[in-house]
Amino acid sequence: MITATEHFYDDDPLRGHPDVRTRLADVSYFFLGNGFIQAAVQFAPGGEGTPLGLVVMNPERFGRKRDALTVDPVHGLESTAIRIAAGTPATAVEGQDFRAVRDRLTVEWAQHHGVPAVLARWCSGPFEVQERFYCPDRCTPRLAREVTVRASGDAVAHVRVRTGARTTSVDLVRTIRGGGDMQLWLIYTLDRDGKTLHAATSAADPLEDDARRYWTQGTHASFGDGLLDRLFNSSRFQLPAVVSRHGRIDGSVWQYNREWVRDQAFLALGLAMAGHPAEGGTILRRLLREFVTDEGATVDSSEVRSADEVELDQNGVLLYALRQYVNWTGDTRLAASAWDRVVAIAEFPLRPEFRHAPSGLLCNTREFWERHNVHGIEPGFELTHQLFVSLGLSSAAALARLLAHDETRTAASSLLASAGRWERAAASLRHATLGHTPVALVDERGFVKRRRLDGAVQECAVARAEARLPPSVPLAAPGEHRLNPDTSSLLPVVFGWVEPASTEAIRTLAESERLWNQAWEAGGYGRYDVSSEPDSPGAWPFASLFVARAAFEIGQDERVWRVLRWLDSVPGAAAGSWFEFYGPRAAPPFPQVGIVPWTWAEVIFLLVHHLLGARPDERGIRLRPRLLSGLEHVTAVLPIRGRRMHLDVKRSRSGEPSACLLDGRPLRAVGREWLIPHDNDDVDVEIVLCR
Repeated sequence: MITATEHFYDDDPLRGHPDVRTRLADVSYFFLGNGFIQAAVQFAPGGEGTPLGLVVMNPERFGRKRDALTVDPVHGLESTAIRIAAGTPATAVEGQDFRAVRDRLTVEWAQHHGVPAVLARWCSGPFEVQERFYCPDRCTPRLAREVTVRASGDAVAHVRVRTGARTTSVDLVRTIRGGGDMQLWLIYTLDRDGKTLHAATSAADPLEDDARRYWTQGTHASFGDGLLDRLFNSSRFQLPAVVSRHGRIDGSVWQYNREWVRDQAFLALGLAMAGHPAEGGTILRRLLREFVTDEGATVDSSEVRSADEVELDQNGVLLYALRQYVNWTGDTRLAASAWDRVVAIAEFPLRPEFRHAPSGLLCNTREFWERHNVHGIEPGFELTHQLFVSLGLSSAAALARLLAHDETRTAASSLLASAGRWERAAASLRHATLGHTPVALVDERGFVKRRRLDGAVQECAVARAEARLPPSVPLAAPGEHRLNPDTSSLLPVVFGWVEPASTEAIRTLAESERLWNQAWEAGGYGRYDVSSEPDSPGAWPFASLFVARAAFEIGQDERVWRVLRWLDSVPGAAAGSWFEFYGPRAAPPFPQVGIVPWTWAEVIFLLVHHLLGARPDERGIRLRPRLLSGLEHVTAVLPIRGRRMHLDVKRSRSGEPSACLLDGRPLRAVGREWLIPHDNDDVDVEIVLCR
């Protein structure tokens, strides 16, 4: 049984150096990593904490920010800053320290021979300094820090460069000729035990070919818009950076130190779309074998739940992600090797204890955002459980049909029988959810989040005393605690379960507007009506992207742009690494808020799946691009099934009809999309969209 204290922590942000806090004024964290080492370059221009600090971690070990290998309990990240002294060779050793200060410091994303790099520039005293951080290879726990120092004036300058991190330090004297500069590389390496960090210097760039190949072979896109380019690049740079080589990912870095099947599965799909299928496959393989019980129940928050509290939607999300991974890679070996688990995952939600016999809907006392009975969630039908289990069963059926092609007649017959049964169950769930029945999860508002077993919409929640909620949270306050609207109610639109032009879709999007700026003024959508929030109130980036994705499909571009501009305005925007939510935090008992990797996947979904319209399936690559208002021309390179598709999409001149050229030859549209047959060769696709 879930206990109220499961996510209670004792990490007091007011204890210790300011750098132990995750949320400093206007802070941004630039994440780098290669599976063997993980780092975040801290850019804190708001006057709190070290302005330019380096947080280094072992990606296999989750922890709080204060527990990172470079955070000193007394001095925080101060020792990781570059400190420079000048003078003669003798006096430079004892000279004044110059270092980065917040009002003369810029930090941004860059690329070093195609490899993501964090570029910091600062001036202090007579020095201009440029620092470049990057992972120089894909197979060792190393981080490189290129330091270039230029001294003003024509005289010879002797400089002392110092930096460190807890138990390791670098201290050296160099000479700068008049009008020139001095360059060195600092190499941070994790010891074999994963608990010790070493720093050393190098006279040459340590960048290796495998790092260049990895990044140049991934997905690339140019949207002709600075904001979209920044969002896409920061997401594709950082999503692989937080994945360990064994597929471990903290659900929110420095916050939970736990893992969820739902989050991980979406991250695996995001990695496939970003052109990194190997990492996506590693995550899915680990989920199938380690995060699913023999009975088919999935793990959330690193825990196995009782039937009443299991997150049934996770079964569907995992199967959906597995099918989409196969669509993007063409590799069925992962599904085939874990077919026993696939069957268990598909069959688990169909067990009698989850089925409401009169309607066929799935029921329990858990909801999408993980509230449960102590939060006032009554036994009933959750919209996302029906949605994702239906999508998952259809996905399992498609995988069964694919695998049947390579099996003996007897085995193929069994696979096809399973496929038929799952497809029928998926259709039945969809019909029960959307049909004209007393328990359908729609009403005059569009989609509703949840109905009780008696068919009434559960409109409000009443927390139990055993929830032990802090008095500051909304669910503990007097008054009604409303469950509708909820951003998860837009997911049927996002995942194509209903037509975006449907009345249900349009009404649900309209209802979601009540979630913008509920108890705050800085923008963003709350994940649901703030009155039923058992945690801290505030706007959630990945929930806001649910709204943006639905708005894109419906064609309400102004709402898409509003979400994207909001993401570009909050702390973290400089790096494109967003906190779980933006609002006050009762920490403790709640943990300090961390960086949620799921948000990067949502950005990739919006731009690759929706805007570029790349949707591979068993038949070929379905293309359904649509340019947001204000965009005129988009280009991309998408690695799909071992080939590279060069995509060029532009708006037509006035009156010109939509058209597609495949390697220079006209291709006829099928409905609203074009189908590119699967092949082994790279392909050029040019699409003109009518205005």
